[in-house]
Amino acid sequence: MESATDNSSKMRSPTSVKAGAKSATKTGTKSEETRERILRAALDLFQEGSFDSTTMRDIAVKAGVATGAAYYYYDSKDALVLAFYEKAVAELAPLLDAALERAGSDLKKRVAALLDVKLRYFELTRGLLRTLAAHVDPEKPLSPFSESTRSIREQDIEYFERAITGSKTKVPADLMSALPRLFWLYQMGVILYWIHDHSPAQQRTAALIDKSLGIVVKLVQLSGLPFMSPLRKQALDLYRLAAE
Repeated sequence: MESATDNSSKMRSPTSVKAGAKSATKTGTKSEETRERILRAALDLFQEGSFDSTTMRDIAVKAGVATGAAYYYYDSKDALVLAFYEKAVAELAPLLDAALERAGSDLKKRVAALLDVKLRYFELTRGLLRTLAAHVDPEKPLSPFSESTRSIREQDIEYFERAITGSKTKVPADLMSALPRLFWLYQMGVILYWIHDHSPAQQRTAALIDKSLGIVVKLVQLSGLPFMSPLRKQALDLYRLAAE
């Protein structure tokens, strides 16, 4: 026969269950706070100095944690940057959705709206992006062209596909297979120019987008005309060659 003590040890009161749940919640919250603190410290150091010269110990000191704790949450500096990219994707998603909703059906306005959201979002981390611009080699994991960043890249390209399909511009089927990625590449060129633009409020970048995007969209609109078919084919062949 089981004693009362045995029974009581197997039964937890509602109060004790709640206390356990709260404890687990607090632990989870503290863990997330620590993870976020380490990430913020790393991004600050990368932006203030050099990505290459910053160590995980430097990051731990700035975050106020042990070096082992920093490695527990992020096994490398690359992991920290990838976490920054992933966080940006998550935070940008509702902003980009709203931008496309407001932009209407004009293709130039739709693409410009996406670029505007991106540049506004990354305004405070221009220095960090400038530092990371040295990692464009596709063989480097932090490159926007690498295998490590493929999922992030593909999500970004999907927004350009939505910008096109939601517009009134008719795009030939063969061009549509490449156009979202071409717009993404155009965006990368704009961002590279922007992070090095020292004009007041980056006015030169704004002018560059306005003029160049107008030309790009006009070419897209003309691409469906019969006399453009041979040139379109050559352009797509060139794109595929570069994309291999």
